[in-house]
Amino acid sequence: MRAHTDTPAREGRGLQSPAYGVPSPALLARADRGFARFLAQRTEDQDDGADGGEDTQR
Repeated sequence: MRAHTDTPAREGRGLQSPAYGVPSPALLARADRGFARFLAQRTEDQDDGADGGEDTQR
């Protein structure tokens, strides 16, 4: 059986970059565009699919 020793946590970032977990401006802009498309009102002249066919998954 090993004795448990309390060692302080090592400080520093290790292999992670300083900006780890921070989204890039390009990623935020892409997310904004996608969210705007999600919230946009559909009009009757928009096709359900790229080929103009029906969406069978509804």
